[in-house]
Amino acid sequence: MTESDRVDMTTGAVTPRLFSLAWPLVAGNLLQTAYNLADMFWVGRVSADAVAAVSLMFPTAYLFVSVAMGLTAATNAVVSQHIGAGEERRAQRTVAQSVLLAIGVAAALGTFGFAIRRPLVALIGAQGAVFDAAVAYIEFVFLAIPFTFLFFVFRASLRAAGDTRTAMWLVGASAGLNIVIDPVFILDWGPFLGLGAQGAAIATFVSRGVAAAVGLYILVDGGWGIRLRVGDLTPDWAILRRLVNVGYPATLDGLSRSLAAVTFAALVARFGAVATAAYGIGIRLMSVSWTVSGAVGQAAATGVGQNLGADQPDRAADVTWKATAGAMAVLFAAGGLVYAFPAIAVGVFIDDPAVVDAGVTLLRIIAPFWAILGGLMVIQGGFRGAGQTRVAFVLSLLSRWIFRIPLAFLLAYAVALDPVAFTPVDVNGLWWGMSASAVASFVVGVVWFHRGDWRTSVIDDGPSDGAGEAVADDVGDDVPADDPVTD
Repeated sequence: MTESDRVDMTTGAVTPRLFSLAWPLVAGNLLQTAYNLADMFWVGRVSADAVAAVSLMFPTAYLFVSVAMGLTAATNAVVSQHIGAGEERRAQRTVAQSVLLAIGVAAALGTFGFAIRRPLVALIGAQGAVFDAAVAYIEFVFLAIPFTFLFFVFRASLRAAGDTRTAMWLVGASAGLNIVIDPVFILDWGPFLGLGAQGAAIATFVSRGVAAAVGLYILVDGGWGIRLRVGDLTPDWAILRRLVNVGYPATLDGLSRSLAAVTFAALVARFGAVATAAYGIGIRLMSVSWTVSGAVGQAAATGVGQNLGADQPDRAADVTWKATAGAMAVLFAAGGLVYAFPAIAVGVFIDDPAVVDAGVTLLRIIAPFWAILGGLMVIQGGFRGAGQTRVAFVLSLLSRWIFRIPLAFLLAYAVALDPVAFTPVDVNGLWWGMSASAVASFVVGVVWFHRGDWRTSVIDDGPSDGAGEAVADDVGDDVPADDPVTD
């Protein structure tokens, strides 16, 4: 990757440049989704209990990993705006501080999660064989958190600099490794004697460890878009404060999303193993919408950040609207395909007739709304690129805690005289609650972005808190401090 290979979103026609930036992100996220799909495919060959365990722990794992959303949002916003302003050296120093922050936060979270793994799984509602499988699975998920955080920072750093292809290839290699070793750890014919759900987590641990190591090497080498300088790996409190200030709402956003997902999974779990397994498979299929919209939202964030750094807010808005329209068109087609052939989609993962029937009903309700769900995610990406992570956080709160959870609960449960007790009535109410909340939150997001309150940069015009002087004193001969991004 050379300077000329990086995508500069500040000049030229928006649509082709957005496509150049977005397609490797979409491909990379699809490959990342292969992690989860491969796990579910092979675990589905073990038992419904194993599928239920992985299904329950997926949102629980995301609860911890979502903290990295703050790191990636802050890294992408600050680095991309420095790049757009032509401040390459400041961007490099920000990357180094992001790595430091990732290591510290990930170590603390992984340790805490591992210590409370058993009461946490019990709190979710897992019982019997599902409980044992879930605990065994989540143990290695917690051990993999440092690798996951480092890889997120790696992807955000290159993406902010306009290089989305390098991370795509590394994600592909890591996903390929995971797919190859999954059956070795999960099934009985492997040398590890069929570890089931735990085997899926071990395979993910290994593949993410390899990806994190290679990603760090790429950043230190500096030949793929942006460089991590070892000399910058000393705390720069001004930059760390800025990263935390920009990133903490995105972390709260991620926690809000994941807590909502855990709560939703707990509501599903009370309808039994069949409903839980169907939900887990449905969530994996829905991850196609998150994959596309999340990737396009990341591209929009980079485009918004670079253009705000270059003092071009109108172009930043154009990037977001075109990204939203493109993502929704793709997801409308994907949702239509799944709506037309739901049994085939579910049957890929499991052959249990009861689970397939439940999954068909779920997909018929949710698939038509994939485009709406994805459109909001792209708009939130535009806010994050502007550094307006608080707005994205509020939109997540509205979507999940104000709209989705209350509505789903009301539609799926009959509340008893005791306000603490509730009785499962109709699991399909959960799916309708999710769909209706998508429409309401999307409308709010469109109106809010149209107001234009996000049109200011989060970086300073000059040095502040001593950070600028520290950067200027350490500029290398091979990377000029004011070297602009070129396309």
